[in-house]
Amino acid sequence: MPSEEPRRNEFGQTIGRPVTWTVRPAVVPVTLVGEHVRLEPWGPRFLEDLYASTVTGSPASTWTYLATPPLDSPDGLGQWLDGLDADPGAVPLVLCRPDGRAVGTASYLRLDHLNGSVEVGAIAYAAELQRTTAATEAMYLMMRHAFDDLGYRRYEWKCDSMNAPSRRAAQRLGFTYEGTFRNALVYKGRNRDTDWFSITDDEWPAVRSALEGWLAPDNQPGGTQERSLEQFRA
Repeated sequence: MPSEEPRRNEFGQTIGRPVTWTVRPAVVPVTLVGEHVRLEPWGPRFLEDLYASTVTGSPASTWTYLATPPLDSPDGLGQWLDGLDADPGAVPLVLCRPDGRAVGTASYLRLDHLNGSVEVGAIAYAAELQRTTAATEAMYLMMRHAFDDLGYRRYEWKCDSMNAPSRRAAQRLGFTYEGTFRNALVYKGRNRDTDWFSITDDEWPAVRSALEGWLAPDNQPGGTQERSLEQFRA
């Protein structure tokens, strides 16, 4: 089919497609409940379990790509999450097993309710949570809240360009690579080039359908997937 002619204004300049838009609600601390995981707003009551699962119970490589204070005691982990909690552009959440034990963190970042955009980041999964159904469900619940509950237009994922597992996770979940911001940050005494990914509201229905199909019990009899998430998207 022929490509659609670009819109032009009265000066002959090309302009973007029209959007009917009203300001959306701000992201605020929220509890999100799934079948395999529960996300709750960060609070000190989670620190003991979280430190045991994500620091002493996980390899140190879990923290390579996160700019945290030293984690040789629970205080460093608490300072990191308290700092996110104090940031008006962030909402840190704690990932809990159904029994309430804390096994990871993830945060809404770069909150922009005026334009309907938010990032997911500051993700730290305990070794026991990585590559599990609960890990994927947590990301699905956060996306669903942003798009379906709040009506946002854009959901972002960013990572150190050297962080191959994070890049793979973004692509597996349905994010689209947008480019690399070179020399974007300095942390832990090293350079960070940042890879940007996103899902937009027009892409979300297909992404949601694939995630819901993959999470469905009939796709995981006995805890083993019948079809991969990539196969559902295809």
